[in-house]
Amino acid sequence: MSISILEAFKKRKRRPQLYGFHTFGDPGCPINPKGAFRDNIQVLLQHCAELDDSNVQGMQTWCTLLLHETRSCIVPLFTIEEKVKCSTRPYCDHCRCTGWSHHFLSKRKYHLIIPMDNEWNKPLANHVIDHQTHLLHGVIHCNGFGHLLCINGNEGGSKYLCGREIMDLWDRICTNLRTRKITVEDVSKKRSMDLRLLYGVAYGHSWFGKWGYKFCRGSFGVAEYNYNKAIEILSSLELDQIIQDFSNTDQCRDIKQIIRHCRNMSETQLVTIKDLLRFMLTVKSRAPLKLNNAPAAPAPSSISRASTRITLRNKPFAKEKSQNYKSFSTAIANMDSRWPARRLEYAAEVIVTALKEKKEDNFCHGGMTRQDLRDAARFHIGDTGLLDYVLKSMNNVIVGSHVVCRTVNPTTRILEYSIHELGDGIKVSEQEAEILPKHLPAPALVPGIDAYSDVVYLYNNVLLDYPGSNLVDLATQAVLDSKHFVKEWPFRDEEDQLLTFICRLMPCSYDMGTGLKELPPGEIVVVPLHATVGELKLAVETALRDTYCITEGFVVMEIEGLEELDDDEVLFGAVESGVELRVRGSGIDFKNRFGYQGGIDNWMVKCECGAQDDDGERMVACDICEVWQHTRCCGIEDTETVPPLFVCSGCCVSLVPPKTDSFCAFECSSTLLMPKETYGLELGY
Repeated sequence: MSISILEAFKKRKRRPQLYGFHTFGDPGCPINPKGAFRDNIQVLLQHCAELDDSNVQGMQTWCTLLLHETRSCIVPLFTIEEKVKCSTRPYCDHCRCTGWSHHFLSKRKYHLIIPMDNEWNKPLANHVIDHQTHLLHGVIHCNGFGHLLCINGNEGGSKYLCGREIMDLWDRICTNLRTRKITVEDVSKKRSMDLRLLYGVAYGHSWFGKWGYKFCRGSFGVAEYNYNKAIEILSSLELDQIIQDFSNTDQCRDIKQIIRHCRNMSETQLVTIKDLLRFMLTVKSRAPLKLNNAPAAPAPSSISRASTRITLRNKPFAKEKSQNYKSFSTAIANMDSRWPARRLEYAAEVIVTALKEKKEDNFCHGGMTRQDLRDAARFHIGDTGLLDYVLKSMNNVIVGSHVVCRTVNPTTRILEYSIHELGDGIKVSEQEAEILPKHLPAPALVPGIDAYSDVVYLYNNVLLDYPGSNLVDLATQAVLDSKHFVKEWPFRDEEDQLLTFICRLMPCSYDMGTGLKELPPGEIVVVPLHATVGELKLAVETALRDTYCITEGFVVMEIEGLEELDDDEVLFGAVESGVELRVRGSGIDFKNRFGYQGGIDNWMVKCECGAQDDDGERMVACDICEVWQHTRCCGIEDTETVPPLFVCSGCCVSLVPPKTDSFCAFECSSTLLMPKETYGLELGY
């Protein structure tokens, strides 16, 4: 794009249409569509969005401006139409990982994006649909099935929007446009805690469960029953029993203090860990609220003496008003970041390189503004969210043999970054490392000072490291292996002047042997109240031809239940609105490479954990039978590389006599979470 959306409005000399951020998508606001999603999205773009002058990778782009009433800012919502036949990636990995590989490949998919705050007044980048730093990014296929790809609120870098209100907006849009199903892969974290586990134990559902998202599909063979049973096991852990089970551990005193503190504060009885975590998360949301009036515990004497030595040693530096510096690697160790340390360190090295080049070009005057430094680093790192995160922490830090400082330029009054060699009169004082050396004991935990720190402590020690309980460990792993959630919008038949049907495709007998994987979901078809049978057939053909590549030549031959009616007979009175109709026809192009969302490859998955389809986890194929299995189930750690030659256990048995003590630990332990009626059945076979 050459110009931003606001500049485009100025060039056209007309005032842009603004919609309320917190009301957009409400019933009748701004539209009240009655058809299927494929038609409703077109109505939205026609009436409530401005077509952009240019496009993204050849794709048409629209923008809708939303006014945030309390923040008094304008939030751009971009809609990008991607036509799969022109796309470099026509198939959908998200459909494949959530069990929708058998869905016919939709002709179009729509990306709904709210970029990061600092990109609102800039043209969209050419690869905007590939970035994962947007405040909102969802993609919906034209058949109404879609995926929520990312939500980033305040903790994701936004200054104006929180995750909850972004999620509210997304949910209203999906409801208004009558989407069918939306999936989300929940990998969200808070202070290193997986929220699907934390919220699952505290509330019985993931964070997305507030908006109706439920279990869709588990990884590593975890079924819905396993997930629900695991949540039940973890949520019902009694606090008194936890104290007893931890009685012989180093964590017993801290856990007991946290439980006692919360029980003293709570107006209701706290019996289970579910009660405790829910109370702690509720108290956290009421900040700023003092959770503990007790004075902080005094520091150990060894720590006090070490602090005194540091103070005496630093007195001369204080006279010179010297600045204390810290290593960047030390600083990021205490950061709550969604990026791994190696990526943060690499970004810091790129920033240092840019500052060094600037300093060399300007003969020792190498100051750079934040924007200039960010632009220079983007030549090497495309993740702007990562750059913003690192730049925010780059002040008086040591990276390699250089110190990066941030000061105000006295001439321009603009904040600038500069770089100095460690030997250029820089006095370094790594206080943190000396005051708290590794051999000194950590200060005692004082419950209530920081509610989230207490939650993290319980999360790490009770949920992740429960002593001597294989059942708790297994339940925890089952919840962590359940990442995919889905929300289904119920079929609505509310309009009196329209007839709405779900038309399910039933191919003719000579089509059945030509490659149909599985029957796809039915299509929603809407016709006028007094439409004829012939008009319904035409509407079904039009819907299927407009929605899928594989049905561009589809012809309806008959509709079950209406065979005795002529094409000119009226539907009203002969069939009830809202029912499912089975449609038979011909003309499905099974040889079309744009056939299914899962692509043209037919992977065979048969893992010992029970998985028989791709679930998005890391896999390896046997070089003999070519069957795919999880690397984790084969004993290959995520940090290890896959061996160049891999032979699965089944093929090994045929080549080498099996050991008498070989068994699958997961298969044995998983029966603890299986329904009683399935005991004795082999997993996945």
